[in-house]
Amino acid sequence: MTTLDDVAAVTAPAARTADRPVRRELGVANAFSHGFLLVWAALTVLPLVWMFLSSFKSNGEILADPWGLPETLHWDNWARAWTEAHIGRYFLNSLVVVAGSVSLTMLTGATAAYVFARYEFRGRQFVYYLFVGGLMFPVFLALVPLFFVVRNAGLFGTWTGLILVYAAYSLPFTVFFLTAFFRTLPTTVAEAAMVDGCGHFRLFFRVMLPMARPGLISVAIFNFLSHWNQFLLPQVLMQGDESKWVLAQGLFALSVSQGYAGDYARLFAGLSIAVLPVLAVYVAFQRQVQSGLTAGQLK
Repeated sequence: MTTLDDVAAVTAPAARTADRPVRRELGVANAFSHGFLLVWAALTVLPLVWMFLSSFKSNGEILADPWGLPETLHWDNWARAWTEAHIGRYFLNSLVVVAGSVSLTMLTGATAAYVFARYEFRGRQFVYYLFVGGLMFPVFLALVPLFFVVRNAGLFGTWTGLILVYAAYSLPFTVFFLTAFFRTLPTTVAEAAMVDGCGHFRLFFRVMLPMARPGLISVAIFNFLSHWNQFLLPQVLMQGDESKWVLAQGLFALSVSQGYAGDYARLFAGLSIAVLPVLAVYVAFQRQVQSGLTAGQLK
């Protein structure tokens, strides 16, 4: 008479044999994915390290030994970039523009996303997909009409015009991201607040926004990085008064003016100054970005 132990004794070796190819394939896939990530990390980190090291070299060291370490740290390169190349002025201009555009984007985008996620009204899907459709529209296709719209509105060459364009350019992604995030929040809390006499505006600002903090931080960081690194829009809409240029314009003007006898040490120092806020924001809020991206999936 055949028992269960006999069946298990016969089938166990076969099962182990069948699992070996699967484990081998998974091991190969993991090794390939880890190797690809290491190569990608090297391609990303090494140029940044080389740029920072070059910012502390003299021009002679950069030309004679571009891959070597600096003999002495030339901190004066950063000082000259901040003052002589006007990087400090462009840096402060970028802070003003990015702070205004991110604040406006988050306020309008979060409000619209909350309405799309929590309220039913006629035409809601159409308006929502109209917002989302902006993700498929490249900004460079709208440069010519955008130029005339901003100029006719009297906002050409002003920070206000640039802030409004940045906000409009970032709204589709913000609405798309936050709408999905607001839908994951529990409805019981909102219903309890309404029963206690909380109005719609108070419910949004005092209850729902604090609950959506991980998603708000994530999309705010993405918008900050996008606005800070933006080059095409300010190059088209901020021509004229150099005192109002943002950092991308100033660095571009500094790089094209170098020629064959340029101050490369000052240029690398200016690029390093421009990169530092991006690195600082990512290092400070990397956990919030990860939690915001996975919160909807873990719900």
